[in-house]
Amino acid sequence: MKSMTGFGKAEYFNDKRKITIEIKTLNSKQFDLTVKIPNVWRDRELLLRNELISNLQRGKIELHITIDESFDEIIAQFNETAIVNYYRQLFNIAVKNNIPLPPDILNSIVRMPDVLALDRQEANENEWQILVEGVQQALLQVNDFRQQEGIALKEDISCRIKLIESYLLEVEKLEPQRIEFIKNRLNQNLIEYVGENNIDNNRFEQELIYYLEKIDVNEEKVRLRSHCSYFL
Repeated sequence: MKSMTGFGKAEYFNDKRKITIEIKTLNSKQFDLTVKIPNVWRDRELLLRNELISNLQRGKIELHITIDESFDEIIAQFNETAIVNYYRQLFNIAVKNNIPLPPDILNSIVRMPDVLALDRQEANENEWQILVEGVQQALLQVNDFRQQEGIALKEDISCRIKLIESYLLEVEKLEPQRIEFIKNRLNQNLIEYVGENNIDNNRFEQELIYYLEKIDVNEEKVRLRSHCSYFL
């Protein structure tokens, strides 16, 4: 018995980059998968999806893969055309409105959108195999988490069913008192509204038997025991 809630994590380090793989699962009636991976592996997303489907089957599942790279792995390239266009527009605005351009205008321009492009090296086949192994490692942790929580849930549910069964035994002990209580209450009501001398005791006993048959809970007790047994 497994819970649908779980978490698993795997990490890979070398001198140039760190790869982190996290898998989180929550309750869901269907298989609902969200995958967030770097673009360099986007073409292999289907392979990762199939791996998760075959291992987890059900639940709301999130797979996150992130890469933290050293600066040496990142190639920075300025978009010269964008820089020139930004400068010309700012210069024209400044001249038209008689606003002096600040001496550090270039520092402001390089922060504008599309000016600096960060080009990362592509992942190689060796790193892809490491990533697949990391996903499998995280899946093992998720399944272990689910199994441990499933054991705890099973114990809790079983304990509650045993309590229901014990309460059923208490109900049976109270049944004779319940019948006597109802009989006395009905008799007292008749005396109060009709008068003791006007009560037909034979008719009262007949009506009482009919009424007690209507409020009998034996069928419900049998059904409850059956449900508890079936559930366990």
